[in-house]
Amino acid sequence: MSTVADLATRLRDDLRSALRARDLATVKVLRTMVAAIANAEAVPVSDTGAARPAGAGTIAGATSGLGSAEAPRRELTDDDVRALVAGERDDLLAAAAQSEAHAPDRARELRAAADLLSAYL
Repeated sequence: MSTVADLATRLRDDLRSALRARDLATVKVLRTMVAAIANAEAVPVSDTGAARPAGAGTIAGATSGLGSAEAPRRELTDDDVRALVAGERDDLLAAAAQSEAHAPDRARELRAAADLLSAYL
């Protein structure tokens, strides 16, 4: 397994290509996926182990120095990213099923987005 998920890299590269091509539907779906991956990589503040000084300096809890406030990121595997993509696809399909009766156009859009994500699985 690689430290950088190949699927995540593919999604980011395809997002750049879609932006250049001005393919708004693809951009919307891939931007959502890239954001979901970034959120999954984030580590909760309580897990960073950084102690916050009480009242040290002008702003309580402030740190100084380049990169001193940066938190480490989790490294996702391809399986982790694939699970995120599959979950998003499933959510889109469920939303499409709910929208079918009252908003068939929206349901078609959601299914098209789910089909796009299915191509990555």
